Amino acid sequence: MSTKREDVAELPGMTAPVMGPTGRPRTEFPVPAPLDGHGPARIIALCNQKGGVGKTTTSINLGASLAEYGRRVLAIDFDPQGALSAGLGVQTHDSITVYDLLLGREKDAHAAIVETNVPGLDVMPANIDLSAAEVHLVNEVAREQILARVLRQVSDDYDVILIDCQPSLGLLTVNALTAAHGVLIPLECEFFALRGVALLIETIDKVRDRLNPAIQLDGILATMFDPRTLHSREVLERVVETFGDRVLETVISRTVKFPDASVAARPITTFAPEHAAAGAYRQLARELIVRGAVA
Repeated sequence: MSTKREDVAELPGMTAPVMGPTGRPRTEFPVPAPLDGHGPARIIALCNQKGGVGKTTTSINLGASLAEYGRRVLAIDFDPQGALSAGLGVQTHDSITVYDLLLGREKDAHAAIVETNVPGLDVMPANIDLSAAEVHLVNEVAREQILARVLRQVSDDYDVILIDCQPSLGLLTVNALTAAHGVLIPLECEFFALRGVALLIETIDKVRDRLNPAIQLDGILATMFDPRTLHSREVLERVVETFGDRVLETVISRTVKFPDASVAARPITTFAPEHAAAGAYRQLARELIVRGAVA
């Protein structure tokens, strides 16, 4: 008798495994044990040169979920649009931002850190001033390593540092990749979102070869998934075929709760804690811990 996976469910007394959206058996990742202490942080850059794929949403809600599990988290707003800061209710007008640290206007990185309304989750904010950073930094010595030098000041205070990158592969994003231990790629389940992933992975490989030998791909996160549409399912299937186990099992579905939570300037884990989307981000946090991407 054949014992291929598709035949195992037909054996007497056995039931078929529950399959997840990625076509793999669904895994219930365990709730992590509390940490004995904090730091040094593992730094993760959330990166995709395409805009609107869920980088900021993931930075906010993954950070909040990790904080729920007792991790100390610092979210870095590294996008001049300042969406992460706004999404966590942080005012950036006349405040010290990551831009001041990059240009050396403020020497103490702790001065730019703001507590959020989520216990255990802090933010280093940004505003439109950051858009001028690449022009000012282009002639600096070791300009790709400036963010890494800033984060060394605060790394021991946190377990995880999440960098919400802008939608480009410019100098700011290269700074984030140079500072990071790992990269998480949010990928919208839409055809055009697929086109730039190969270029992004090529950029990560170049950073690994030239600037940061320790960087690794922590995973590709499928976002804005709509199981009702054939297109969304086909894109996710193609992503899994192409990237295999680098695609995380957790999938973030499309829901109106995300923009609602953004308007309220709260993570979905506190805005709608019982919603399936909040559960998905808690699962993402658990999966990254199981994978070793987070302590």
